[in-house]
Amino acid sequence: MKRKKLLIGANILLLIWFFLDMIGVTFGNKVLVSRAWRDDGIFFVIYIVAIVWFLVKEKSGKFVLTTWLSIWFATQLYFHWYFAIFGPWEGKIRYFADAIKLIPSTTVYIPDLYHIVLHILILIALYSTMIYSVKSCKESV
Repeated sequence: MKRKKLLIGANILLLIWFFLDMIGVTFGNKVLVSRAWRDDGIFFVIYIVAIVWFLVKEKSGKFVLTTWLSIWFATQLYFHWYFAIFGPWEGKIRYFADAIKLIPSTTVYIPDLYHIVLHILILIALYSTMIYSVKSCKESV
């Protein structure tokens, strides 16, 4: 039961953080995250469906949720960290110019605060979902 609460808590926290991407959040002239419903709305809808699936049909839902979080994390890795490591940086630096950054750089693209937190939350949600899935499979045997 404790693992299930952790799984649900991690996924709800991620859902709330990701919701900020749907509405956009700014502080003065700095952007935590721009409103990106058009670009990321499908990811949000699929994530909600995966969470609801888990809550309604836990046995198959844990695999759906794990699969979705894995795909989403891989997508985030590619679109943010691949470019941070290999470039090209100019377009990403320009696109995220007003974003709040932990590590500002004008020469290399480094993901902004919102995306760093998003990636950490996806990892936590994925980890807790995987642990729950593995443990619940072992317990049912």
